[in-house]
Amino acid sequence: MNQSLKNILYKVQILAISGPTDQKISNVELDSRNIKKNNLFVALPGINSDGHNYIEDSIKNGAKATVCLKFPDYLHKGHTYIKVSDVKKALTIISGNFFDHPSSKLKLIGITGTNGKTTISNLLFQLFNNQNRKAGLISTINIKYSKKVIPSTHTTPDINTINYFLYKMLEKKIKYCFIEVSSHGISQGRIEGLNFYGAVFTNLTHDHLDYHKTFKNYRNTKKALFDGLSKSAFSLVNSDDKNAIFMQQNTLSKKFRYGINNFADFNLKILECQFDGMLIKIDNEEVWTNLIGNFNASNLLAVYSVSMLLGLSKRETLICISNLKNVAGRFQSFQFEKKGLVIIDYAHTPNALENVIDTINKIRTKNENLITIIGCGGDRDQEKRKLMGRIASEKSDKVIFTSDNPRNEDPNNIIDQMKEGVIPEHFHKVISVVEREKAIKTSKDIAKKSDIILIAGKGHELYQEISNSRIPFDDFLIAKKYFNN
Repeated sequence: MNQSLKNILYKVQILAISGPTDQKISNVELDSRNIKKNNLFVALPGINSDGHNYIEDSIKNGAKATVCLKFPDYLHKGHTYIKVSDVKKALTIISGNFFDHPSSKLKLIGITGTNGKTTISNLLFQLFNNQNRKAGLISTINIKYSKKVIPSTHTTPDINTINYFLYKMLEKKIKYCFIEVSSHGISQGRIEGLNFYGAVFTNLTHDHLDYHKTFKNYRNTKKALFDGLSKSAFSLVNSDDKNAIFMQQNTLSKKFRYGINNFADFNLKILECQFDGMLIKIDNEEVWTNLIGNFNASNLLAVYSVSMLLGLSKRETLICISNLKNVAGRFQSFQFEKKGLVIIDYAHTPNALENVIDTINKIRTKNENLITIIGCGGDRDQEKRKLMGRIASEKSDKVIFTSDNPRNEDPNNIIDQMKEGVIPEHFHKVISVVEREKAIKTSKDIAKKSDIILIAGKGHELYQEISNSRIPFDDFLIAKKYFNN
């Protein structure tokens, strides 16, 4: 597609321009390596890298114009330089103009909260497409629409990437899009300028305090999504979370609540729970689902609530809920030795880990051991490490502390911090195996035929981040290798 530079810059607060504005622009790009002929390069300043250092590279690759905070020393003839005071804000307007504001042409639903975002967004995507309602997905795992699957690099991509994929979805006649909205994404302006038809709040627990510094900052960041909703939008919050009321304070949107334990517009009751699924009651109708646990019951209720708010048939929605499949890396399981069970789960926060272990402990007979393999990510929130260590050791029969994504930290130091949360009476349960694959193999060596192995923390991830490298690593495949040899 081609757009006039003059039209793309509409409403951008420009400090100065050097060069012509009657240029035709073929795309908007933030990475100089991806620049092609007649592209507009937006030189974003960053923490680790500054786009201004790559203006020359972008021009060599074919850029026709550049948006920047300051003009470079040498100005190429025929190239247009646009000086602005805020490149991020300019990008929001430019991207919206270039892609013709696609979020206002479909029903964009944002899902935010500490846990449940990926499950809810993926299940909604499944359910709507199963009902022949064309839907797209932008999530932690991937971006999906019309048989296309693109691996994700961030939970919430940059605004230009979002607008690009929403535009592509519209080309394929997509009418709904479900997007995970992370606190980082909100804080860094990645959703500014988007027109949300609805927003869902799942819960708020300890996470990302390395970035937000305080829980209050973290909570206020999440609230910004709801503060930005229009009168025609809806907000749906989990009444079982004490922060739900706060999220809807001052929002202009139509307010709704869902909950299992507290009064709400949409309610659910768990009638029966086993390792192969649950019998639940929604809106006085009993439904069997393949998903397991209170946290998944809450996720399913959110899915049902959104479906009702978007006008789907109650009967068809309940039938579809009974056919929904678990999301990759979320309570994903397989059997070994006929009676044993391996469970892979993304649980990487104290609350998520506690929910998963509590679910297992409620279902199991106690004739088997629960062996939990858990680590914590490096260069991330250190406060949660003790909590994770305490929860795993208190609620499991045996625990193997290991590496998660150590990044630039020494994994031994991370494990030592996790051990600080273990109280003396549980010391005997804990062993440390730094290499994650070796930890999984160790769990096989010590497991009996009927034991349950929980491998937590990485879930769907297909890599380990060590130093500045991503090494291929899949918990599910490695567990299969040792348990179903």
